[in-house]
Amino acid sequence: MSKSSNNVKIGIAVAIIVGTIGWLAFTGYGANKSYYVTIAELGGMGDKAYHSNLRVEGFVQPKSIEQNGTHVVFVLNEFESHSPKAATGKLLKVEYKGTEPPPDTFKDDSQALAEGSFGRDGVFHANTLQAKCASKYAPAPGSQPGTGPGTSPAKPAAAPSSNPRADAGTPAATTASASTK
Repeated sequence: MSKSSNNVKIGIAVAIIVGTIGWLAFTGYGANKSYYVTIAELGGMGDKAYHSNLRVEGFVQPKSIEQNGTHVVFVLNEFESHSPKAATGKLLKVEYKGTEPPPDTFKDDSQALAEGSFGRDGVFHANTLQAKCASKYAPAPGSQPGTGPGTSPAKPAAAPSSNPRADAGTPAATTASASTK
């Protein structure tokens, strides 16, 4: 009788532990889940937008950044400011209140990703902010990659030497000297 009562106690303990782990996993998954939406999609979400953890990406509107320590208010546009579509792009006011200041790459026209919730006041309240650097590392329009400032154009190949022993290490010299023998 003591064997079966011990088995029942162990079974109940295992069921409680497995149930607790399952409950923690389910509630943790729901709490950390966030939906990625564009600025245009955010407007069409309806009531769901106010109750979901969201991630919104856009381009920082030039001259819209107002920073006070770690508190930043700015406007996201769905298009870059130099794009012809920028004037018709949907705008979203974002208020970031984080524990850390925004990244150094967070500047006018940078691509930013804000994670948080959309308020009934029409402002996106972000608790996480990420920024990609503006396209300062892309080659200038019309230029060739690798020929920017600080780089020199490629040098033409040296002409073969008349001395076969001087060029013994190069494949062209080896073939040339082999054909003359």
